[in-house]
Amino acid sequence: APMEFLLLGMGNVASLQTPLLFLLLLIYSVTMVGNILIFVLVVVDRHLHTPMYFFLGNLSSLETCYSSTILPRLLASLLNGDRIISAHSCMAQFYFFGCFATTECYLLAMMSYDRYLAICQPLLYASLMTWKVCLKLVAASWLGGLLISIVTTSFISHQSFCGPKAIDHFFCDFTPLLELACTDVTMFTPIALIIALLDLVFPFLFTLGSYVRIIAAILRISSRIGRQKAFSTCSSHLTIVTIFYSTLIIVYLLPRTAPLRQLNKVVSFFYTILTPLVNPLIYSLRNREVKEALRKVLRK
Repeated sequence: APMEFLLLGMGNVASLQTPLLFLLLLIYSVTMVGNILIFVLVVVDRHLHTPMYFFLGNLSSLETCYSSTILPRLLASLLNGDRIISAHSCMAQFYFFGCFATTECYLLAMMSYDRYLAICQPLLYASLMTWKVCLKLVAASWLGGLLISIVTTSFISHQSFCGPKAIDHFFCDFTPLLELACTDVTMFTPIALIIALLDLVFPFLFTLGSYVRIIAAILRISSRIGRQKAFSTCSSHLTIVTIFYSTLIIVYLLPRTAPLRQLNKVVSFFYTILTPLVNPLIYSLRNREVKEALRKVLRK
């Protein structure tokens, strides 16, 4: 028989089934509409044809993919109560989710580099951040996600799984899957460490370094209005980076003991489902140019 897993999801709360279904449906709809709208605005409006918005357009298209690897499947299982997922679907979900999450880490790092150049090297910005450079940075982010995810997925898919094939999570994620493997995974610890360094720690430290220098540069600006103006160009991005990484780091550093597992799921819920939702909201509410572009489109 083909192998299957049972996704335990949010636990067995029958009373919460309907409200949860409606909440997730609302979140998914807003996420898709919001991110697609930003992507369309960036493409359509000439004023948004700048490196910063080119990265934002990529981030928005990434978020639609990212949400779509988890939410439709979760909604379907809430709707029909079927929580069985085939091994192939599970590996596919794990691969695409890992790919998009890693790409997001790198893309956020590239965006912080863009803001660093704009604020710390304003005179050189136009010559350093050319379209060619932007394309290369974005391509590198996507490629990094694709390649790193191939390595982790091929490792996981070569494990043999025995015992109860119940994944204590709402999607196929690395640690919950590894817990089910009956092969000795201790030899994998150094590989896991290298992968974690590549897909999480390295882009995180790079982003952090960029912001330390950006904030130092902003604090050196003498006028208060100048400081505010400089900060407003990177505040949206900083907010998203903070939400994304703080939840991501909690998820992967929390020990997966029984009492902490529910908390782990709640925090996972934040970075997998709420980050793609807040992204368009933060950018459109805090950003004058995006609001302006939206008004123009609506007037047409």
